[in-house]
Amino acid sequence: MIQISHVSKSYVKGKKSIDNINLEVRNGEIFGFLGPNGAGKTTTIKMITGILNPDEGDIFIDGRSIKSEPIEAKKRFGFVPDTPDMFLRLKGIEYLNFLADIYEISNEEGKERIKKLTQKFEIHDVLQNQIQTYSHGMRQKIVICGVLLNNPKNWILDEPMVGLDPKSSYDLKEMMREHAKQGNTVFFSTHVLEVAEKLCDRFAIIDKGQILFVGTYEEMKEKFKEKASLEELFLEITEKNENEENK
Repeated sequence: MIQISHVSKSYVKGKKSIDNINLEVRNGEIFGFLGPNGAGKTTTIKMITGILNPDEGDIFIDGRSIKSEPIEAKKRFGFVPDTPDMFLRLKGIEYLNFLADIYEISNEEGKERIKKLTQKFEIHDVLQNQIQTYSHGMRQKIVICGVLLNNPKNWILDEPMVGLDPKSSYDLKEMMREHAKQGNTVFFSTHVLEVAEKLCDRFAIIDKGQILFVGTYEEMKEKFKEKASLEELFLEITEKNENEENK
């Protein structure tokens, strides 16, 4: 479970990039985090994962505060960032072995998990190559494999399907569904509204640092009865917010 309580963040004094947001992402659900560019999605995710500190409020991962108990909180999630360009001079296998050591996974179990994940995402044959030689999609795959090595209870994914080929994207969505079915949490941001519509149990829409809607697709359709698709509803909500801001 992920709980965001009265969180605000400013990069410029007097202007809040994130403005007093509250969210609860429950166990057993896939939760989509939607919003236009610059809405505050990545800033929020960086605060959830402890990369940025909130100016106000707190964030809890399975009851552990990311502010006061950062190590314990970070043990409870795996994070796929929006850019997979990291440890580029390491070979793929070196990167995964490094993460297995950090997660304190035994050598035998680590080898088995690495083989299973990299074969599933079809990068097992390039593990002896440096990550800097990988395409964007391959880098995305190896970051995902690294995050899933420890089978964390909470998955936090920032645009995880960007660059993935159709098969890998499908496999990841199936893994997300299975993870949630087991009573775990999946929190992910995406610009692909069709994916969110089909995959998410609930979602939130953020714009200009404020949460505009939280709920299910059915609840959103009930509120805006003249609209049908999530794309139409998303545009309705964000454009309405834009108009109110400009008044």
